[in-house]
Amino acid sequence: MLPCQRHLFDIPDNVAYLNCAYMSPLMKPVLEAAAGGLARKAHPWDITPDKFFTGADEFRATAAQIVNSSGDDIAIVSSASYGVATAARNLPVQKGQSILVLAEQFPSNYYPWQRRAEETGASLKVVAWPADKNPDWTAAVLSSLTADVAIAALPHVHWTSGGKLDLVRIGEACRKVGAALALDLTQSLGALSFSIRDVQPDFAVAASYKWLLGPYSIGLLYVAPKWQQGMPLEENWIQRSNARDFSSLILYAEDYDAGARRFDMGERSNFALLPAAVRAMKQLLEWNVAQVSDTAGALNRQLASAAADLGFSAPAEPWRAPHYLCLRRKAAIPKELPEILAREKVFVSVRGSSIRVTPHVYNTVEDCDRLIQCLRRIAVV
Repeated sequence: MLPCQRHLFDIPDNVAYLNCAYMSPLMKPVLEAAAGGLARKAHPWDITPDKFFTGADEFRATAAQIVNSSGDDIAIVSSASYGVATAARNLPVQKGQSILVLAEQFPSNYYPWQRRAEETGASLKVVAWPADKNPDWTAAVLSSLTADVAIAALPHVHWTSGGKLDLVRIGEACRKVGAALALDLTQSLGALSFSIRDVQPDFAVAASYKWLLGPYSIGLLYVAPKWQQGMPLEENWIQRSNARDFSSLILYAEDYDAGARRFDMGERSNFALLPAAVRAMKQLLEWNVAQVSDTAGALNRQLASAAADLGFSAPAEPWRAPHYLCLRRKAAIPKELPEILAREKVFVSVRGSSIRVTPHVYNTVEDCDRLIQCLRRIAVV
């Protein structure tokens, strides 16, 4: 376990923020990196053409270390939905085939595939919620990966159950049946170890503002080399092969820049967001993602044990991701519960029929105790 890192964050002592899956707080060094980058715009005469590329190159190189890939395979995107839409535009699917998704999958990883199915005459194949106390999403996916599946569009962690998918096994199964694998890693990357080389997805996207501890409106998209000649969502100047020579931009180039760069969002050279996202990822690499997972997991195991005495249950590890605890009970969870807890400065989310508790390295045992005390005191019945 890592020692508590609260000193790096601006979190008051009376705040128990157990809600990283909603949005992470920014670290003080990340804020400083963002402010320094934004301040460049005060003196635009100092923003030389090379600065449109250096920040992006550093982002790619750092993101590649997080996912264990080449920097050339990383595109810079604005959101998970941007990355999913890019995958949906480029992965082939035909009439009569199906696209595999999970029940209660996050909407941004559902709607693009719904539209793609409608456009092609394919169908969505929804993996039902496993009935067991410890829902085995991996087994459920593997049993659904039949010859009709053209694309498996999946997360690493299910956002309303905390269920963890064994993506290495799923990747192997996809290759056996000839299905593409498109991943939304937003609820896991940075808190759960992941390797492109082990899983071998076709596309994988992660927004920065949750477990990557970065700012809103930026993320990374991995594109496997076999798809790097595909069609981007946008056509902008900086994607093209001659972009680094500003004097030649009117000599319209047919060729795109190398690797996954053609899939970059417009205005990717954001002078505030890029350095902030890079600084956050570098801190995660310094901590080691496996240690972040162990630290959050220890807190969640304590919470799960205490919540069981109040009538709540949660899947056990390894079916549940360590950093993700979704507490359920027979009676419904009041939708107003987060507001009730927020008045006590305790912050969690209600997602579906679960209380979603997602601590990070800035949390303490006392934060967890405060949540349990609040649940006991307000007698959620």
